[in-house]
Amino acid sequence: MSVKKEASGRRSVRVEVEVPGTPEEVWQAIATGPGISSWFVPTEFEEQGGKPVAVKLNFGPGMESMSKITRWDPPRMFAAQGEGWGGSPPMATQWSVETRAGGVCLVRVVHSLFASTDDWDNQLEGTEHGWPSYFRILQLYLTHFRGQPCTSVQVMASSSESESKAWDALTAGLGVQGVAVGQRWTAPAGVPVASGIVEPLGSGQHPNNILLRLDQPTTGIGSFCAYACQGMVMALANIYLYGDKAKEAVVRDEPLWRKWMGGMFPLPTKPGKSE
Repeated sequence: MSVKKEASGRRSVRVEVEVPGTPEEVWQAIATGPGISSWFVPTEFEEQGGKPVAVKLNFGPGMESMSKITRWDPPRMFAAQGEGWGGSPPMATQWSVETRAGGVCLVRVVHSLFASTDDWDNQLEGTEHGWPSYFRILQLYLTHFRGQPCTSVQVMASSSESESKAWDALTAGLGVQGVAVGQRWTAPAGVPVASGIVEPLGSGQHPNNILLRLDQPTTGIGSFCAYACQGMVMALANIYLYGDKAKEAVVRDEPLWRKWMGGMFPLPTKPGKSE
């Protein structure tokens, strides 16, 4: 993976993945609010006159990202431009869908910005590195749960430990240490009710990541990871539940997941405060 640099000052990264489905089905998954929310983060499209004009991604409290749509050509391509992360120049993003033989499509995302220095290359590379994990979730969603309604749980916690120690704590708490791809897993006591099969991660994945295809509390996908980000170590649980029972399960279990993650990675005690 690397940043492509052009004489004009444009710098870009590109990530691709093959997924099952027709172009129309894949377009629904990557270019609608309910579709993107089913495998990535909660997403909304704003419309004017029946045409999308902006897209808002919600990465968590205080971490919303709004982009204006600059091109819209369903089911082939759309482009948007928004503010960069961390003060970088505005970043443009283009999504495209290409038909391939065998009932699959190629999804491609290209992020680009204009800069005269290398100052923002790390940001582009960080964006690039984040996609393989979510694209694997997209593959599973389109393979097993295509078109089903989704309700998700996203819980993030910070750790004062190293990335490897945070990952060890997370996997030990989940009871997934030593569980191989293809094996069944059931959450141990103290963890919200969940069970399923460990799925392969695919190429380009962050090593501290595990992916589960769930059958309890209802059908879904669970993704758990630990990673370093801007000098911090984060633990993340993304749980996507599908079907008619999903909303009820999330209403019941989201507080339990937040309590469990908070217990695994408690906030540091402020100076002067007693335990």
